[in-house]
Parts: sequence; structure tokens; C-alpha cells
Amino acid sequence: MMKHQDLSRQIIGTLRHKDSVLVLGIESSCDETAASVVKNGRTILSSSIYSQIDLHTVYGGVVPEIASRAHVEKIDVVVDLALDDAGITLEDIDVVAVTCGPGLVGALLVGVSYAKALAFAAHKPLIGVNHIEGHICANYLTHPHLEPPFLCLVVSGGHSHILSVTRDDEYRVIGCTRDDAAGECFDKAARVLGLPYPGGPSLDKIAQEGNFEALVLPHPHTQGRYDFSFSGLKTAFINALHTMDQQQKPYEVKDMAASFRKAVVSSLVEKTMMAAEDLKAPCLLMAGGVSANRLLRKTMQEECDTRGITLYMPDLALCGDNAAMIAAAGYRKAMRGQFDDLNLNAQPALRLI
Repeated sequence: MMKHQDLSRQIIGTLRHKDSVLVLGIESSCDETAASVVKNGRTILSSSIYSQIDLHTVYGGVVPEIASRAHVEKIDVVVDLALDDAGITLEDIDVVAVTCGPGLVGALLVGVSYAKALAFAAHKPLIGVNHIEGHICANYLTHPHLEPPFLCLVVSGGHSHILSVTRDDEYRVIGCTRDDAAGECFDKAARVLGLPYPGGPSLDKIAQEGNFEALVLPHPHTQGRYDFSFSGLKTAFINALHTMDQQQKPYEVKDMAASFRKAVVSSLVEKTMMAAEDLKAPCLLMAGGVSANRLLRKTMQEECDTRGITLYMPDLALCGDNAAMIAAAGYRKAMRGQFDDLNLNAQPALRLI
């Protein structure tokens, strides 16, 4: 019998000549167990997601051990559902793609181990995908004719980057946070305000009703022209709330949420627009969980319209963690002739560049 690696190389070599390439994507990097079938990296045939929000709400955040156990319990069901919804069997799949990092190590191991076993048993090529690259590729699902080069703002709970993406899918960091990520700051601010988990979306929702001028917050400055800094902003916000509490000065939670959201979004938009103009970017993308933020989407669209820059954003359903984006990224790697052997492992600190 041919070795799995040799068989995979043979199969990958034929995919460019196929009219229809089906990729099964698997995602388990944090608190969503997800599977999806995507055709030619652009068309979602199915997307199955089991959210663990209810499991972690009582703790106010993701508990890694609980997340890992939930993945073990649900991954088989989620994958079967994705195949059923797509109206196909495992035999029809051309490639198995899986998130291998970054993320929670236990959660990642569940998905990677499952995908390796599935690929080996079904004689399918295996492709490990960087979670952040997956977020970027979510845009290909919303905008089927999109192709690089472009500039991309990646904003999530762990990342705040401005990336340049070339025609060959090569990535270059233009700017990044020097301390905390925007999503982490939103979550922390929400927790201090007593908002329910998940914090970022809760803060975004209540901020819609608030007055963003209620609290004046500092404007972060960085040495790098396109870099972000949110640690000082977060600290200033928390200190301001503590001071008002100690002095028994009343404030509206919605106003504080609106003020903090405005400060973070203003920083993200300012630096991204600066980079887009300086580099004469043909178009701009947003990606990651924070790209679902209402004010960020609205403000970025307005600024791009003013400058004549085309803005691409994923559908709201594709901003958070999902397996369709992993399948889309896996497809692009397959078209470049890339695949992994069965030594693929979880890499919790995996870097994109």
C-alpha cells in the first residue's frame, strides 16, 4: 500500500485540473467546534458550529479544560452534520484542512488529532492551517472574485495586525500592537463594566445606545508609524471607572462602553488608513472577530469611501471562528501544492510570519 505522504502528494498534484475541489475544514482552536465543506475555496456547501458560550458564561471566560472536553464530545457530530448538510460523504472530499494554531493547546489537539485520523483512514491529503490566515480567507467566501494583492487589518482577541498580502499569498507585517490586542481590551473593559460574556459583542451592543463623548480617553501614540497600543488606553479606562466609583460619581454603563469603543476604533481606523494611503493599497480587507464590531465596520467604510479605497469585510457570520474559513485557506494551500504529513501537531503559539 502506498504511504499516506506519497498518496497525498499524488492527489494534491491532480487537484489543479479538477473542476470541483471539495475541502472539509475543521476548527477547534478555542470555544467553537466547527466543520464545513467548501467548494473551490469560495462556495460554502455546509457550515456546522457548536458554540460553547453557555458552558463558559458562568466563569466569565473560556476555561481551557472545559473547552477541550466539549470538543472531544462534539467534533464527531459536527463533522458528520457538515457532510450531511453538504449532501456528500467522506469519499467525495478531496482534502482535509484543520486549524493547527494559534489557540488553546488542548482544544487544538482535539481538532488536529481528529483530522489526522480522518485523513489517514480516508486516504485524503491533510493540510494544517494557521487560524489567522483562515480569518483573512473568510473574505474569499463573502467576495468570491477577490484576489490579492491587498492590505488587511486583522483584529481579534489575540491579534491586531496590519498585513500586506501579495499575489502569491505571502504576508508582511506593516503594523501591529505593541502590547494588548484590541479584542482583549474590549473583553476586559466589558468585564469591568459588568457586562455578560462574551464581553466584546456585549460592549458593542450596549455602546450603540451610549454617548461616546461622556468620557475623554487618551489617544495612544507609538514609535512605529502603523503600530497600535491599547494597554495604556485600557488602564486609563479602568482607572477612570475606579475613580468615579470611589468618589461615588454616577455614570451610565452605555456611555462608558460607547466612549471606550470610540477610542479603540478611532485608533484602529487612523493607523489603517494611514498605511493604506502611504502604501497606495489597491483595496483594504478586515478580518477577525473584532471586524464584526458595528462602529468599526461603519467608520472604516466611511473613511474608505472618502478616499476611494475599496473595502472588503466578511459577512458577520464569518467574522467569528468557523470552519469555512479554514477550508478556504486549506484550498489555497492545496492549489500551491502544499500539504502536511501525519506528524502535524498543535502549535498554540504559531505565527503567521
